[in-house]
Amino acid sequence: MLLLPNFRRLPLKHLLLLAVIFALAGCSNTKYLRKDQTLYVSSKVDVKGDILSSEKQDLRSSLSSKSLMTQQPNKKLLNSRIKVWLYNQKYNEKKSNWFWNLVLAKRNLEEPVVYDSTKSKESVDRMTSYLHNQGFFYATVDYTSNTRRRKTSVTYRVNTGRNFVIDKITYDVPDTAILRIVQANEKLSLIKKGMPYKSATLGSERERLTRLIRDSGYYKFSRDAIEYSVDTLNKALFRNTLNPFEGFVNIFNENKGREKLTMDVEVRIKNPEDSTPAWRKYYIGNIFAYPDFSLNANPNDSTLKEDEHKFITIRYHQEILKPKILSKSILLKPGETYSQQQYTNTVNKLYDLGIWQFITLQYKEPKTNTDTLDAYLFLTPRRKQELGLTFEVSNSSDYILGSGLTLNYRHINLNNTATQLGTSLSTGIELVRPESGWELQSIQFGGDVSLTWPRFALPFHIKQNSRSNVKTRLTLGANYLSRIDKFDVTSINMSYGYDWNQTAYKRWVVRPFTLNYIGVTLNPGFRDSVVNINPYLKRSFEPALIGGENVSYIYNNQDLVHQRHYTSFRVNVEESGLWLSGINSLVNNVSGRKADLETLTRVNISNFVKIEADYRHYWQLGLHSGLATRAYAGIGIPYSYSQVLPYVRQFTSGGPNSIRAWRLRTLGPGSYKDSSATAQAFPDQTGDMKLEGNVEYRFDLLKMFGGSVNLKGATFVDMGNIWVIRKDSTRPGSEFRFKQLYHDLAIGTGAGLRLDFSYFLIRLDWGIPLKVPYFTGNKNGWYLSQWDLKSSSWRRENIIWNIAIGYPF
Repeated sequence: MLLLPNFRRLPLKHLLLLAVIFALAGCSNTKYLRKDQTLYVSSKVDVKGDILSSEKQDLRSSLSSKSLMTQQPNKKLLNSRIKVWLYNQKYNEKKSNWFWNLVLAKRNLEEPVVYDSTKSKESVDRMTSYLHNQGFFYATVDYTSNTRRRKTSVTYRVNTGRNFVIDKITYDVPDTAILRIVQANEKLSLIKKGMPYKSATLGSERERLTRLIRDSGYYKFSRDAIEYSVDTLNKALFRNTLNPFEGFVNIFNENKGREKLTMDVEVRIKNPEDSTPAWRKYYIGNIFAYPDFSLNANPNDSTLKEDEHKFITIRYHQEILKPKILSKSILLKPGETYSQQQYTNTVNKLYDLGIWQFITLQYKEPKTNTDTLDAYLFLTPRRKQELGLTFEVSNSSDYILGSGLTLNYRHINLNNTATQLGTSLSTGIELVRPESGWELQSIQFGGDVSLTWPRFALPFHIKQNSRSNVKTRLTLGANYLSRIDKFDVTSINMSYGYDWNQTAYKRWVVRPFTLNYIGVTLNPGFRDSVVNINPYLKRSFEPALIGGENVSYIYNNQDLVHQRHYTSFRVNVEESGLWLSGINSLVNNVSGRKADLETLTRVNISNFVKIEADYRHYWQLGLHSGLATRAYAGIGIPYSYSQVLPYVRQFTSGGPNSIRAWRLRTLGPGSYKDSSATAQAFPDQTGDMKLEGNVEYRFDLLKMFGGSVNLKGATFVDMGNIWVIRKDSTRPGSEFRFKQLYHDLAIGTGAGLRLDFSYFLIRLDWGIPLKVPYFTGNKNGWYLSQWDLKSSSWRRENIIWNIAIGYPF
């Protein structure tokens, strides 16, 4: 990014000089070139062929990469090559004073790119080779250069032709043991009959076969032993997956004219190149663990203590972890067949304990046994205790400025059992700015304590797989929230439960015990003017005792296999009141029906079931854009004596992570709109049911600060609303009716900018309503006819801006 000096410190003449720099940069940058040189200003790739438009776009992006298009033109900034112009000012005009020294910083300069036709020819060769690797063996690439006023533009013309389709796959494997392994897993092959040929696919299949064979005990098996040949030729191909087709295209001429160009692929797995007749199968021998191994330490240190625990030899200076827990986390067993996957699982299992900073697993062949491998685990511990302080500044649709302070402490290895103790204290405020000046809107403070065990804390054993990553969590917390001149809410919560991975993609979070006390104190004026006149709101603000169970199922297949598109899905089910009602009845019986839990605590038990489902799917569209979609549905049903959900469990809509064309808590329920003065100052619409859908197109704009920050853009459409499930006479139109669903849906659109710092993202979105449930000018609520973008007052009321940290979904 171009760095400019502080404008306030510059004299007027330098400000004027700075103002015309961009205009001057548009002038010729060629006068410093030699007579036989031209400035390379632009390049274009024109792709034609019998393929889909999306494939053409992907090819265009790939062929424009630096690895294939070896010469790249100078970049433009504000439609000018200002960095080239600044380069010339420094090295040709020799500009030098305090002002120019500020402007001519190194990162603001870019050396002119002098056009070189030999590099265009080299690019043609690389592009042709790349297309052959993608199965376009009849592809042609050429280029034309156009020079005007000593500026050269290059157009690469690509005709892909048709690509080849795989017809038959055969195997040539002289080692019968390995052949049986390959054939037993042939259904998982990435090479299928009828699929288009891609060199990358064959490369991925080579990696799959290598992992498969190594997982079967063949520790020394090399990926180089796998080769491919095509058609009936015995010539091995694809040893170099980047360029395997030099001088090879002519062998496919017999396929010309066919409707589908087909090829047969033979997979060859060679025996070792040394004198060994076949690949050797290995088994695990002795296992040695060094739990307090420091970097650059000597594993043969004579001062190390040594203990035997089951099948593991532990060598240490001081005990870091109880031997029983350490042995359970090491998944290797003496006598088992060597497996590359088991190597990975063991390392991941040890990292999951959270007490080691570095983990190294090495295998060594003992001199006495030629088919065994001794395993050596070198474990470097982390610091046991961590202390952190976090300060946050935020902004939202319902407040101008918010700030928070959080103090965190964590002990990661209590009593050498990998049990984690975590505590946190937090406080925060929200400020609004009416016409009278800054005012405090709310204040919050709280804290929590948690204990986490790396196992199922149960009196009986539950079988686990190598990827389970089981955690048992006990949490106790308290929080106080005060909305100035409105209400105070005190919350005390406790939960106990388990997290574990069922598979690499599936995760469960089960809380068989949750307890949450909510105490509410209302400001008299707010109670009389807002709460008491609305029975639904009055019931919502009653103190509540929420106790029950919570189960979440999470599916996420984002990994290296699903880079083009992936899915995330979460279902959460919460029940409250069942076991609390049982205790309530028990107390009532014990007291001779003179008292129960509710009368003793003076708090009503909340009985409800709440179900939520959140589905998300992401597509990568080319190298610099993507599409994100989300569908959400939730419903809360009170039962028994409860008539409404507790306030903290009700649904809201609008805001930076919901429907962005409405401010937080202002949309719904249904077609109801509260236009009162109280609602303007205290937007707080809630409901028992929520439906929402979002579609967002995301794209890169430019890189700044040397690529450390990416500026990205987005356009989006949001739709949805909240409803109540029982008729509310104080809010007409708020109840859910299926025949009114289309009418009640709110739809908004907009655009946004994101500053991506890699480790976090700042998001700014502008939303505008397309369809308004409470708009009476159209029977279905379409709002486009009311748009008045020229009016500043209309824009102020209808274009909602949202600022947040992270993506909305």
